[in-house]
Amino acid sequence: MHGSSSLRAWWAQRPAAAGAAVMATGIIGVGLLLAGYGTLSRIALVLSGVAWAVLAVDFAARLLVQRERWRAEASTPCALTAVAATAVLGTGLADLDRPVLAEALLALAALLWPVLLFDVVRHWGRRMPGAVFLCCVATQALAVLGATLARTEGVAWPAHTALVLFWLGLVLYCVALTRFGPREVLEGAGDHWVTGGALAISALAGSRLYAADSGGLYLWNADDRDVLRGMTVALLTLSLVGYAVLLVGEVVRPRLGHDVRRWATVFPLGMTATAVLSVADALDLPGLKGLGQVLLWIAVAAWLVVAAGAVTTARRAFGAVRGSSGE
Repeated sequence: MHGSSSLRAWWAQRPAAAGAAVMATGIIGVGLLLAGYGTLSRIALVLSGVAWAVLAVDFAARLLVQRERWRAEASTPCALTAVAATAVLGTGLADLDRPVLAEALLALAALLWPVLLFDVVRHWGRRMPGAVFLCCVATQALAVLGATLARTEGVAWPAHTALVLFWLGLVLYCVALTRFGPREVLEGAGDHWVTGGALAISALAGSRLYAADSGGLYLWNADDRDVLRGMTVALLTLSLVGYAVLLVGEVVRPRLGHDVRRWATVFPLGMTATAVLSVADALDLPGLKGLGQVLLWIAVAAWLVVAAGAVTTARRAFGAVRGSSGE
């Protein structure tokens, strides 16, 4: 009895940023599949799916039972991890040829997106952390899933909708950039990497939109394809530049020790690798594949380090809760 109450007390301290763990694990699963590591990809996507289910139950429980806390958390940028994690997991399932589950997750993410996005943007402040770019990430995650389903299912309308979301995501990135605190590059606790991750997922969305035109759908004319190709390459280039800048920031000002926001570092690392691999395939740029492989294994290594830190921190926190409850 005391054990279950201690578990509930420990779980109640879980921050909203934990949703980034689902995003990080899911996108690494997508990247591993693109790189040809099917078994490892399925393991990652299963882990992501289990974590997503647990967080989804918690999300619903707070909405029904702890309405005030739910409203408070829903107004923070981290709330958009619910949309992004759902869409990223859906993309992995679509790539694994599970279209029904992917479509269900797309519908759920699409329902959450406008509600959470409006509330989050309404509460934006000045000099915000990197989580402010989750407005772009959530929007582009929907675009990625829509474009992926258009390609796998041979249906045009998800791609056309995804194209609108793609451009909207870029607008949201520019707006978020005006709210971002530049010193976060040197002082951020992990989520400052989302500045680059948002560019990477935009590049991934562009590559999936470009690839969706295969199979006789005839989605884009020649000018549209040229614009998509050029924008995708530009976004990928910017994301790699951002990756380098953020990496230099970590070297100049090391931030050691575990923080749950480090999952928001792993996600951009995995997203950049996945974007490179996807662009290499979609735009027929095989020279990028080697870089994508290197970046992918860096992301996997980062995932293992952060996961180990999370387990250690969780054990200590749970032990402290048990101790304070008299066990």
